[in-house]
Amino acid sequence: MLTIVDYGVGNLASVKNMLKKIAVESVLTAEPSIIEKASKIILPGIGAFDHCMNMFNASGMREAVTKKALDEKIPVLGICVGMQMLMEGSEEGIEPGLGWIKGKTIKFRKELLGNLKIPHMGWTDVELSKPSPLTSGFPHEPRFYFVHSYHVQPDDNSDQLLTANYGYDFTAAVNRGNLYGVQFHPEKSHRFGMKLLENFGKAI
Repeated sequence: MLTIVDYGVGNLASVKNMLKKIAVESVLTAEPSIIEKASKIILPGIGAFDHCMNMFNASGMREAVTKKALDEKIPVLGICVGMQMLMEGSEEGIEPGLGWIKGKTIKFRKELLGNLKIPHMGWTDVELSKPSPLTSGFPHEPRFYFVHSYHVQPDDNSDQLLTANYGYDFTAAVNRGNLYGVQFHPEKSHRFGMKLLENFGKAI
């Protein structure tokens, strides 16, 4: 069962509704015992990094999610701050991240943005950095809906899956083994987001 982690943060209902629309069965849970039965996990996240990490740590589910991700190596998809949580930490806060992918989350560099404002908000094209079942069969010229002031910077370029440009190129999605993360919101990205979630639910 594809399991969405409900630790009180993220567009939980929107993600579940999008999965239902593409006929991917899922369960929304705050119970570690349900996490233990998961075949795939979605880790959502919205807002401030430290708040998300503190909520997740306090949820009682971190140990179960970690075991599934690192020991059993089931597919995990982090969305928005959920992706940032996969990294070692963020310039936005002081809490350590999960550290499952080496690297950090940094603020958009204002000096490189020209007249562009922070946050980066709206539809933006993405470019593929490497092949992946998560991006297989994407519609022509894929684009996704972003709302963020920070972006991840993996230590290893081979962990970069998608890039986007906002004043400069930044990492829009990551993939390391069974771990996936996207900075954008697939649940708000219409047919492009539907295809990505369909790939995660059915092809990985």
